[in-house]
Amino acid sequence: MKLLVIGAGNMGLTYAEAMSKSKLLKKRNIMILDSSDEKIESLNKISHFDVFKSPKDCVPQADLIFLAVKPYHADDLFSKMAGLVTKGQIVISLMAGVTINHIQTALDLPKVVRTMPNLPAKVGKGLTSYTASDQVSRIELLTIENLLNTTGKSIQVKNENFIDASTGISGSGPAYVFYFMQSMMEAAQQMGFSEQNSKVLVSQTFTGAVDLFNQDNISPNTWMERVASKGGTTRAALDSMDDNNVNELIKEAAFAAFNRAIELGGNK
Repeated sequence: MKLLVIGAGNMGLTYAEAMSKSKLLKKRNIMILDSSDEKIESLNKISHFDVFKSPKDCVPQADLIFLAVKPYHADDLFSKMAGLVTKGQIVISLMAGVTINHIQTALDLPKVVRTMPNLPAKVGKGLTSYTASDQVSRIELLTIENLLNTTGKSIQVKNENFIDASTGISGSGPAYVFYFMQSMMEAAQQMGFSEQNSKVLVSQTFTGAVDLFNQDNISPNTWMERVASKGGTTRAALDSMDDNNVNELIKEAAFAAFNRAIELGGNK
């Protein structure tokens, strides 16, 4: 199996590095295509990559092609790939808002998988949602899932509507967490903690809470009730959030990202 990653930006390089360790590749190098001379010079120093600047030199060789370019570069890329792809190849898109149908039509290629990755893939803690065209077999999907799992975990969703929904939850979700963390760090500093101690207080609190949540089949509401005693400090904080409608505001933010993903998909 020969694998090509097109686009060596943050996400493309993250997936290429992670997938290069997969046993499925049987120690074969991953091919990477990028248009930047500076990036190519840097990539050429990595022994497990075969680096290319021209699609005609690598696209025909690939079994799986990962598209990791910005969505607004998609049509330009497709025009360069057209005529180079073959019906047996599978395209896996990491691009937000570019539909399976659009990729199939642009490349005249039936086998397309659309994904929604997220930033924690950079540290092996990512979540990638994916769905595929009907022409992709179950065995082929298992192979692709194994490759996606090299960056963390993956879930198969029913259709592209759930890819857009995943954008609102997991794709954009790390930014919501960072937003909350930033607010807590600012509150800590206003209470007199140093910037470094504020970071430790907040990051360890998030890490510990997530670990607790993952170790038992207990809902967040139940955990909140276990932490918050009647008339206590935690209850005061939770009551303040309820009074300010924070729960609904967070859901509105997630739906804002979801709706924007649908709008972007409507253009492709």
